[in-house]
Amino acid sequence: MRPRLWGFLAALSIAGGAIAQDGPSREDVVEALGKAIGHLVDIQNPDGSWCGKGPESVLEDDFALQTYASWALGAQALACSALRGSVRGNPEQLRALERSVDSLCRVPMPERDSDWDIDYVWAAVYGLSTCVELLQDPRFQGPEWAPKIEQRGKQFLAVLIQNQALDGGWAYYDGPPYAKTPTWSTSFTTAAVLPALYDAKELLGWDLDAKVLERGKRYLERCALPNGAYSYSLEPVTGVDRLEDINQVQGSLGRIQVCNWALHRAGVRRITPEILREGLENLFRYHGFLDHARTRPIPHEGFYANAGYFYFFAHYYAAKVIALLPPAERPAWYRKLVPHLIKTQWANGGASDFLRSPYMVVASTSFLAAGLQADLDAIESKPESESTSGKPSASEPEVEPTPQAKPQEGTPK
Repeated sequence: MRPRLWGFLAALSIAGGAIAQDGPSREDVVEALGKAIGHLVDIQNPDGSWCGKGPESVLEDDFALQTYASWALGAQALACSALRGSVRGNPEQLRALERSVDSLCRVPMPERDSDWDIDYVWAAVYGLSTCVELLQDPRFQGPEWAPKIEQRGKQFLAVLIQNQALDGGWAYYDGPPYAKTPTWSTSFTTAAVLPALYDAKELLGWDLDAKVLERGKRYLERCALPNGAYSYSLEPVTGVDRLEDINQVQGSLGRIQVCNWALHRAGVRRITPEILREGLENLFRYHGFLDHARTRPIPHEGFYANAGYFYFFAHYYAAKVIALLPPAERPAWYRKLVPHLIKTQWANGGASDFLRSPYMVVASTSFLAAGLQADLDAIESKPESESTSGKPSASEPEVEPTPQAKPQEGTPK
């Protein structure tokens, strides 16, 4: 039997993940979260940023120069969000949070300096999301903070509007013919930013053309497949044509959660509690394929073309999906989720699912912290109400809105 087939059967045998049914204790989660936040504080630069400004790995040396700054800024936004959602009364951590917010507003905005490589979109995706969160946080609504956060958020928004592709979505690479307006989008990039766009318009009152939102939502809806997966990107004929196709559910594990979350937040009535649960069930049923791909150094080399950098991305958005379900259900779902986070954590509190570039460590650790915090929030308090862009009709099953965003691979590629 070929080694690849042996590996395939091995992955199937652990598809559900070898995790104890009762999961970690609350004390275990608190300890893991403390270590993750502590690590982010420990590796923060004195100016409040994270990472360097140029290439920091010999395995990532063929990208545009601005791409490295974009990855660092995207990771910084995620770390800022993680601190915002987790820091309560610890003075050192609060100072780290304030330094991170100040730096996020001051660091130079990355630019596009390549034809195909537009990774600065990732900085805008998470930069906007974090700024929108901060502007809803009472700690940052005063005159010292709010004006500069809003200014920076609108700069990120301008990047997104400029780079909304012809089909309505967003991506981080482009294809020929190269032009100012990109010609390619992906489902998960679009989904990652769509709720923040709705919140910017509806909660913050920003002047944002409704057509931008509608085009993004429509693009994402068209990526939905009958098998419950979401296509990687929208193609003229989108579907599944191979046993190990990336658009099989097993290859869509990193996309299903973020897409379901985004469409629900956008008011799409098709995304019922049953659909949310089905997506979560598939994540845990086929989890072995994410385990298999995690830390592999070549993008999409896992079964069903899974990539290592989708591991924490998938779990972060699974935590957001769980927060959409009725409160009574949430602890049980988090009991399934958090063991897959804790098992990946290093002794120093950090984590990474793809290479060990500093931006990946910062982003992975931030995603991990967000998932752990969501579990504690479900146990310890009633979630805050978070507005959704669309209101369910009287005939639609009511799903409790997601709590106000907590912490937000870096960036999937």
